[in-house]
Formats: sequence, C-alpha cells, structure tokens
Amino acid sequence: MKIIGDILATTRDDLQDEDGATVTYLIRKANISHSRISRILKTLVSHGLLEQVEDQGSNKYKISQTGREFLQAYYTFTNFADDFGLSI
Repeated sequence: MKIIGDILATTRDDLQDEDGATVTYLIRKANISHSRISRILKTLVSHGLLEQVEDQGSNKYKISQTGREFLQAYYTFTNFADDFGLSI
C-alpha cells in the first residue's frame, strides 16, 4: 500500500514534466523492479487512479482525480493509524 501511495504522490507532486512520469522515474522513486512496477501501474490505470499518456513513443503516467481522492483517503488512514501507534 505504501508503494501505491508513493507512486500516486510522485505523479501528483514530484514531476518536472507536466505530461507525466516515466516508468524509469517511478522505478527510481519507488526503488522497485521494472516488472513489479509494471504490474502496479497496470492495476492503477485499470482502476482509474492513474492516467496513461503516450508521449513520443513512451508511456507516461499522471494522477487522475480518482487517484487524488484515493491518496487523500490513504493519508487520512495512515495518520489515523499513526495516532494509535500502528505502522502501515
């Protein structure tokens, strides 16, 4: 769940290119393998949390409105858990 939160936050906050984040950039930020992030990105796109945009023959990813709402709920939940001393 933390990796998903990190990917969504990265596509929302850390981009210098407003067209979206490349897979390579997300791999570096999440520090996971290409095959694993590919599966995660496919899931996030299929659930409408990320938008996949083709740019000059490569795919880039941007957070959707649904992804923003999910990320806000994720932060609310993690803060709630932290208040009770639970680590997520």
